[in-house]
Amino acid sequence: MSIDKKQMPGIAIAGFIFVFVGSAITALLLQSPTLDLSAIWFDPYYRHVTTFSFYQSFLSTLLSVGLAIPVSHALSRRTFPGKALLLKLFATTLVLPVLVGVFGLLSIYGNSGLLSQLLAVFEQKLPFSIYGLNGILLAHVFFNLPFATRLLLQSLDSIPAEQHKLAAHLGINHWNKFKLVEWPMLRQQLPHVAGLVFMLCFTSFATVMALGGGPKSTTIELAIYQAIKFDFDLQAGALLALWQMLLCGLLAMAIQRISRPVPIASGSRGHVQRLYGDSKLAKYWDISWIVLVVLLVIPPLMSVVAYGVNERFFDVVSSSNFWSAIKSSLLVATFAATLSLIAGLFILIASRVWRLAGMNFRSDKLELIGTIILVTPGLVISTGIFLLLRDVTDVFRLAIVIVIAVNALMALPYVIKTLAQPMLHIAQQYDTLCASLGILGFHRFCLIEWRALKAPIIHAFAISFVLSMGDISAISLFGSQDFNTLPLYLFQLLGSYQMDAAAVVSLFLLLFSVGVFVVLERVFMVNKKGTHND
Repeated sequence: MSIDKKQMPGIAIAGFIFVFVGSAITALLLQSPTLDLSAIWFDPYYRHVTTFSFYQSFLSTLLSVGLAIPVSHALSRRTFPGKALLLKLFATTLVLPVLVGVFGLLSIYGNSGLLSQLLAVFEQKLPFSIYGLNGILLAHVFFNLPFATRLLLQSLDSIPAEQHKLAAHLGINHWNKFKLVEWPMLRQQLPHVAGLVFMLCFTSFATVMALGGGPKSTTIELAIYQAIKFDFDLQAGALLALWQMLLCGLLAMAIQRISRPVPIASGSRGHVQRLYGDSKLAKYWDISWIVLVVLLVIPPLMSVVAYGVNERFFDVVSSSNFWSAIKSSLLVATFAATLSLIAGLFILIASRVWRLAGMNFRSDKLELIGTIILVTPGLVISTGIFLLLRDVTDVFRLAIVIVIAVNALMALPYVIKTLAQPMLHIAQQYDTLCASLGILGFHRFCLIEWRALKAPIIHAFAISFVLSMGDISAISLFGSQDFNTLPLYLFQLLGSYQMDAAAVVSLFLLLFSVGVFVVLERVFMVNKKGTHND
């Protein structure tokens, strides 16, 4: 099949991404010419790092997904004031900058946090330390439990109303209904959810960097950072980066293997859980799980706001370092989100031409290149680019360009996942009509694509912006006194125990992250109303 003109930009962008990532990997290979990955296993420290990476990921996944089952089940059956807001907050934790969440957890569970102060009134000490494995697990559950709950809740909500009515008609009790009707739907979704959460925990960087607590609680990704940033052991960093990439690739294939598409049962949708015989015990059971997740998610977010306005507020906002970090963060987030959105649109335009022609294999491979960052984490790419350019030029002079490129690449999978199906559906509906009317190119995008895809496009941009705003993996290698972002500035304040100043920075980072969704949603709604009025 010949390549259409409208496919060329997408294919060119995919080719650039392939070369960009390939160059980074090549630099890693050149730095480790022996490629003796077995040396990692025979080194006690690297063996410990690898084992701990799997161990903390397994425990984090077990806790996050295991708790998400009863929480999602309770939310699917209960209606209460603030439920819609709670679910929106669950969505917020998915894109919340990691260090903001970490600060919120420290302000509640830290050595001088709210819980510790409360126990001190009764002359008691905090029974655990938030640093080390405890803190890593707590943070991963904080971020991933709401995410897993939302995914499982979608599965429960997809159960046809007729099945709920039949269960009520037959008088099936609470436990048997869960076992016969709800568990089969949850079981189909669990491998996908567990695999995704495991991968997110395995490649977690900022959480482990902030709460790891020393060599005993170090993951592969943090070991890469330490080898290059502090020890300047480039060969060790390159070897670990290749090891990380190999493990991520194997994990991605394993997840793809165990995950199967969830078949959607036919029938009407609707919350008809009230039809079965309820009981006080069932109500208390559900309420207990809902209260538990509320106590986990809400207090850290509230503490970020509450602690953000303190006596250091004006000192921080009058600091030149603070405004320099804001300027850099907004610059990186804006350019990275824009580049990611444009790249994603062009890749999907090219991909859907092949998909409409029945060439799904080609289409899948093109989209796979766009999501390659899921197999090669941002820190690994940053490491390779650092090694590639360090002998050619002053890497730190190009720091902002590299950070923008890596962040755009990291946001690209979210753009592709958000827009792939909507763009394909629009093409299926309007391709023939547009061809007959001669509506092509940019003219077609303005008249057809933009009007139909405005909401998912804005959502994809917002996610990309917030992810880039809160990322610390790329900037951790290339940051300097002349180039600093809010997440790195926050990490530096936390590292020097300037908690009041860190609280102010956390508040601003939270406001920027949540504010972009609110502002874009408001603008979209205004434009949407204006369009209807026309």
